[in-house]
Amino acid sequence: MAHFYYNRKMLLVLAVLIITGIAACFTSRSKKVDFSADVKPILNKKCITCHGGVKAKGGFSVLFREEALAKTESGKPAIIPGDPDNSEMIRRLTLKDPEERMPYKHEPLSKDEISILRRWVKQGAQWGDHWAYLPVKQTAVPDETNSWVRNDVDRFIYEQLDARDLKPAAQADPQTLLRRVSLDLIGMYPSAAIADQYLKNSDDKGYERLVDALLASPHFGEKWTSMWLDLARYADTKGYESDGGRNIWRYRDWLIDAFNADKPYNVFLTEQIAGDLFPGATDAQYIATAFSRNTMTNDEGGTDNEEFRVAAVMDRVNTTWESLMGTTFSCVQCHSHPYDPFRHDEYYKFMAYFNNTRDNDIPGEYPVLREYNDSLKNELTQLTRWIKDNGTEEQSERVRHFLKTLQPAFYATIADSLKNALPTNKNGPLNMRNQSHARLKHIQLDGMGQIVFMFRSNKPGGSIVFRKDHPAGEILGTYVVQPEDRWHYGVANTIASTGVHDVYVTYQNPTERGDDIMATFDWFGFLPELPEKGTPDFEAHKKTYWNLLNASVTTTPVMVENPVWMQRQTHVFERGNRLTLGKEVEPAVPQSLKFAMPANAPKNRMGLALWLTDKRNPLVSRTMVNRLWEQLFGTGIVETLEDMGTQGMLPTHKELLDHLSWRFMNDYKWSIKKLLKEMVMSATYRQDSRLTPELKEKDPANKFYARGPRVRLSAEQLRDQNLCISGLMSSKMYGPGVMPWQPDGIWLSPYNGARWLNSAGDDQYRRAVYTYWKRTAPYPSMISFDGVQRVLCTARRIKTNTPLQALTTLNDSAYIDMARHLAYRMEQEGGRDVVAQIQKGYNLILYKPIKEDKLKVFETLYQQALKEFRSDTGKTMAMVGGQQEKAVPATAALVVVANALLNLDEVVVKN
Repeated sequence: MAHFYYNRKMLLVLAVLIITGIAACFTSRSKKVDFSADVKPILNKKCITCHGGVKAKGGFSVLFREEALAKTESGKPAIIPGDPDNSEMIRRLTLKDPEERMPYKHEPLSKDEISILRRWVKQGAQWGDHWAYLPVKQTAVPDETNSWVRNDVDRFIYEQLDARDLKPAAQADPQTLLRRVSLDLIGMYPSAAIADQYLKNSDDKGYERLVDALLASPHFGEKWTSMWLDLARYADTKGYESDGGRNIWRYRDWLIDAFNADKPYNVFLTEQIAGDLFPGATDAQYIATAFSRNTMTNDEGGTDNEEFRVAAVMDRVNTTWESLMGTTFSCVQCHSHPYDPFRHDEYYKFMAYFNNTRDNDIPGEYPVLREYNDSLKNELTQLTRWIKDNGTEEQSERVRHFLKTLQPAFYATIADSLKNALPTNKNGPLNMRNQSHARLKHIQLDGMGQIVFMFRSNKPGGSIVFRKDHPAGEILGTYVVQPEDRWHYGVANTIASTGVHDVYVTYQNPTERGDDIMATFDWFGFLPELPEKGTPDFEAHKKTYWNLLNASVTTTPVMVENPVWMQRQTHVFERGNRLTLGKEVEPAVPQSLKFAMPANAPKNRMGLALWLTDKRNPLVSRTMVNRLWEQLFGTGIVETLEDMGTQGMLPTHKELLDHLSWRFMNDYKWSIKKLLKEMVMSATYRQDSRLTPELKEKDPANKFYARGPRVRLSAEQLRDQNLCISGLMSSKMYGPGVMPWQPDGIWLSPYNGARWLNSAGDDQYRRAVYTYWKRTAPYPSMISFDGVQRVLCTARRIKTNTPLQALTTLNDSAYIDMARHLAYRMEQEGGRDVVAQIQKGYNLILYKPIKEDKLKVFETLYQQALKEFRSDTGKTMAMVGGQQEKAVPATAALVVVANALLNLDEVVVKN
């Protein structure tokens, strides 16, 4: 009987297993295949190398659905939706013959992979959109309520922790939080008053007061500008081999003001992309467009200006995608994107937005914004008002635009049909000999009353004649040269003319013989004459006009759009070669993201900015949220900040990313400060950063945030922190780049002999964001700590850990100088007892008392150093930097201790 029941029980178990297996099999076969999650990874890994944007062997590509379902070279499609048995792709994947099986000469697909593809074809071979290319939607917040949760960020984090059987860490101590949030929000230590107020009352309200104070600090803008400069590839030099100086620091100062004012991010981007296109654009809006003028300029003799102009335009395209949209786009200039839905010609359609600006890779860096002081601004306002009242509004605007930007100007470097003339070094200003001429092609003459030009000539007796359509054509105007051996303006009054014509500039000097250079020209402007000619008013306003034109002003390279008569055509470059032109294209965004383009948006950079900042754009808000998260937590929710596409890392918390992105645009109205506050107020951010054995095993990289961030400080944070601790930090803001100490010989500038001139006084102790940045020789200590050259946009600094970093902070003279001043501060504030001085130093650095065992280590170090300095006055003098009044062994020994304190792990790392 027992045997019978046993057999019956076994039969029941077996039946259940069979039914379960059949159900599982049925469910597996009937379950909808997710293209993005299941199919796309297989295609990208195993197929797209030979059948994608770069290659389409056999006429078969799996990049787009219409291509995948199209007829191949065999005359038949490789995929027949709904019919895997007759689909050539499935057949070739399952063949045994290695000469026919796909992937060719690679490992075959696994049974599971083939099964996924077969079921996908069976279900209709539907394509799907990658998550990052779909609009941001409002996301339901997890229903997680417990004592640890402080805001919605924590609810998303806790849900994932709970799913992995992980528990969040306890809150970090107040001293650690003070240092952490200060370094994160302002990149330096807070004022003593702010720190003391928080440490006296460090409850939740006290912490929020601290956060609000930091967000309101003028140093907030400096910290976040440091981040943005990598994206904008900002530098104080032009790049390439000669790498001459560039005067663009006003853009850096604009960024500081924008971050401090919490300029809404959509406005922040619009002004940088198209600030010059606002009606009546302000100086600040023009300066914002220097974002695109940070491209490199090649002043080396013999280079092709057009080649490097095009390179700069392409860099603007690539930078816009990588920095603002977290997407790799540069490869599309040669072929369709290998993995993402961007076609080859779409690169050039996008490039057309940037291809009609006045910059032309010339030494003068035109166009530039000329910033007037308040007095000159008033003069400009009065002048333009007078022109409008006595002439036309168009005349008034043309004069204002010219005095502010020197545009539109025809650059002498692109003159052609040259006789007895040649450009300097084949790509610079135009040199003209006697009896010479050059053609200025396709000039709009309507409304012209004068030709203003920038030139130099030290030869008396010469005349410059402008003629229409031919070197001997109708004379438009004449200028008699007054010799001056410097760059200055000339003006030729002209006869009335209309239409677009070639203009020939000729030079004649009957008093000269030989082949000497008679005159050199930089640019020519074709402008209206002032109204009311011959009246006293005319003469007075003409004087104002020339005073404004000759005024010594700060200039900044900016974007200015070509007038209609100077518009360029944009063509596809076949395989990325600018010399092999394909079809002409108009400005447009990729078809796959066109849904975010507002109706009636203009086909210029303003239209592009409207598309970027439209709430339907799936990339812009996600990219910025991800970047801010990375700045606080060390790693982005999507680790690859530069690539949210199908080849980038998957988000660890996609729903959280979308939740914050939606709130950023809608609840916070694009406020960066409000978004940062939500992040730093979370319990997730406030956790202790200790790594437990359990976390080391389950989540060593802290991807799920069961502990606080533990990240090595950035190059800028490290320098600024040490300046604060040592008491050296200068409070000065804004202005041209400064040159803190570095040894002679690092710069090699054979073209212009430029040298690094160490700044004196407070300037040598300015924040890192103000350090002069030479692309071919960036400040060495910052490069050691992963600073970048800024030759191209850098979306993410890859953190390294090398011995050179320790050598820098231990031995670099700038860091030794900071250690000296920390030691002097320890002496002054710590009293006479060396133990108290060491305790004071540690407290100044970390806001907390030093532990006894660590204190003993530093006491021992002090005694060893003291013994050595007592026996060597030379070393003592060297350690205190040659300061006679400080050259005592006790002080020198304390400098050694201070230097060691500044090199503690907990000091160079954000714990």
